[in-house]
Amino acid sequence: MLTLKDNKNKENNKKNGNNRPKLIIKGGKALKGVIAANGAKNAALPIMAASILASGKICLQKVPDISDVEHMARILQFMGAEVQYNGDGCFIVDTSNFSKTRAPYKLVKKLNASFDITGAMVARFGEAHVPLPGGCVIGTRAVDMHLEGFRALGCEVEQEPGGFISVKARKLVGGRVHFRRTSVGATKNVMMAAVLARGKTILENVAREPEVIDLANFLNCCGAGITGHGTGRIEIQGVRKLYPDIEYEIIPDRIESATYLLAGAITGGEVTVRNAEPEYLKTFLRKMRKAGQDIKIGNDYIRITGVKPIQSVGAIITEPYPGFPTDLQPPMTALLSLSNGTTLVKEKIFNMRFSYIDELRRMGADFQMDGNTVIVRGVERLLGAPVEAPDIRAGGALILAALSAEGKSEVYGLNFIDRGYEKIEEKLREIGADIERVG
Repeated sequence: MLTLKDNKNKENNKKNGNNRPKLIIKGGKALKGVIAANGAKNAALPIMAASILASGKICLQKVPDISDVEHMARILQFMGAEVQYNGDGCFIVDTSNFSKTRAPYKLVKKLNASFDITGAMVARFGEAHVPLPGGCVIGTRAVDMHLEGFRALGCEVEQEPGGFISVKARKLVGGRVHFRRTSVGATKNVMMAAVLARGKTILENVAREPEVIDLANFLNCCGAGITGHGTGRIEIQGVRKLYPDIEYEIIPDRIESATYLLAGAITGGEVTVRNAEPEYLKTFLRKMRKAGQDIKIGNDYIRITGVKPIQSVGAIITEPYPGFPTDLQPPMTALLSLSNGTTLVKEKIFNMRFSYIDELRRMGADFQMDGNTVIVRGVERLLGAPVEAPDIRAGGALILAALSAEGKSEVYGLNFIDRGYEKIEEKLREIGADIERVG
């Protein structure tokens, strides 16, 4: 049986002010060495949810050891699944005894991806009662398009007391869904529901992210009939059941890979990220080359050699894949804060993604904000300071800034950082960072 971390100490530390966990970072050291990227968080979580569809045992490889995975594992356990996680990326889940259809509020509220279980439960059991999801406060994460998709497959959707959404279907039937805007979450959730629907389902204006493709590939390995994933139109031929007893390897985490490449660039070092997939990072790598950084791509690695001065890049505008990823906007902004010019950064995905800007200002960064646009005026140096991470990727940005800053920084908000980065201080220490976790 899975032994999961006890979060009581974390909660107590949060309440105790100075005893709160933090990273102490002494900046100014050029990082050099090799880091191996983990499996993708944003692929692992929906695939864990999709295991509900195949009653039996599933073995997932390269699942990251992060708190979001822990939360999803706890949800699955609460609902009746048996879970084993050996801490080395091997995750085994057996949903043979998965029986409950009402998800636990206290766990779901901690994790946005928890709503992914809705489509899988409706497909397998004909109903799901799931609270609205939680997670980072980075902007609206509405589920209206999820629910519209479920209705198109024959579901009845109601709002229940206590913030629960009820989704029921006597019989799922194939249908046509045109998402009015591209949504990763809605694409994944409706796709999971449709794999066991009777007949054909067509999803249009779908997300093309690698993590969506990975979910479709996993479902197909279990016997689903999905085609078109990776394009704007997915077709799903419903099947009677999915089959367990498979082993599946999660794709590399493109956001984690890029964060460590940025660590090499911002410190003027040389960092190689293995188990990286360059195809997933084309837009990011183009911007890094425009910033003057030296990049080499191999069969299973990406190497960056930091070049100073960092060049401004004109504009960064976040878009759905294959555009510039919203999750890389904060770390990229940290790099550009040390550029030799001015860059416009526009956030088009989440409306509260600049909550870290004031924290970087504490370190000497120069920003001018106008709604969801920031003008970044590069400065010569950043100075160490105590800063607070308001979400996962903002935490990555603040760590990058601290690695390059003069003096000592204290980075708080590790409850967010640990949701997306596995043992980040250990990995950075291996390539020369002066970083320590305390509290």
